[in-house]
Amino acid sequence: MTIMKTLGQFIIEKQADFPYAKGELSRLLRDIGIAAKVVNREVNKAGLADILGESGHVNIQGEGQKKLDVYADEQFMRALSSGGECCVFASEEQDEAVYLNSTVSKDAKYIVCIDPLDGSSNIDVNVSVGTIFSIYRRKSTEGEATLSDILQKGIHQVAAGYIIYGSSTMLVYTTGKGVNGFTLDPSIGEFCLSHPNIIIPEKGNIYSINEGNYVKFPQGIKDYIKYCQIEDVATRRPYVSRYIGSMVADIHRNLLKGGIFLYPTTSSHPQGKLRLLYECNPIAFIVEQAGGKATTGYERILDILPRELHQRCSAIMGSREMVEKVEDFLRP
Repeated sequence: MTIMKTLGQFIIEKQADFPYAKGELSRLLRDIGIAAKVVNREVNKAGLADILGESGHVNIQGEGQKKLDVYADEQFMRALSSGGECCVFASEEQDEAVYLNSTVSKDAKYIVCIDPLDGSSNIDVNVSVGTIFSIYRRKSTEGEATLSDILQKGIHQVAAGYIIYGSSTMLVYTTGKGVNGFTLDPSIGEFCLSHPNIIIPEKGNIYSINEGNYVKFPQGIKDYIKYCQIEDVATRRPYVSRYIGSMVADIHRNLLKGGIFLYPTTSSHPQGKLRLLYECNPIAFIVEQAGGKATTGYERILDILPRELHQRCSAIMGSREMVEKVEDFLRP
């Protein structure tokens, strides 16, 4: 008989991995898991409720917010506010970071950066979407947290993860001790360990990129795409092109099967388009912990010092050999 291990049980078992932890991080991860269940419920009935379409608001990136974007943002902030372990909530959907100064949060030690609903343009057409989160331990020890507490390099993350709302709902996370995946069992309402110790293959044959932007890509990226399309038995080419338009979904597939995700700079977005704090850093942490590689094409993503809350970044991440091949093409 297989013994089922829930997310809560797993987190408690691994709590000893943190010499400074007294249960706060475990409770914080639990709060994220609870909010994910609430968002999952709404995603699954999106076609039956009045939460499809635009909310009528635009976020700081100038992107139209979907109603479910706003709902997810509210649910995660509410869960983290009431949990009391998070002192700052920094969201892609909020213009500024939210400093949680309530009685339960004023002495909290952790900062959460989050993309509440990645790939929300897919909501209306019933394609997988997700949540991406990143957790830092605040550096300051007195008074309220400050912006410098948020603007930390990705290497200082204490945990990161994503939730994918697809044919099944999965929560995948790391605390720097490998990557583990949990599938939501709707019959008992619990995330259960289903993918222990995820390791991304060294090589892969899937490349994920929006080729509609081909003319805007740097020459090295154009050359790599052509390389992927050339027939060569020895290197299993041509590779398979798979692009969903939801970073979480593309990363999740490539993490399990082997592949590369590319969101490079373009002539219209010379700094890249993905957000460093909410998307690139947490996914890069997961990919590296699974044995892969995550760079901008020129430098390790986790070594970048953020200068601003909504800083953008290019991203090339996945199977190590594939990422290194892209770097070869980009090298002058």
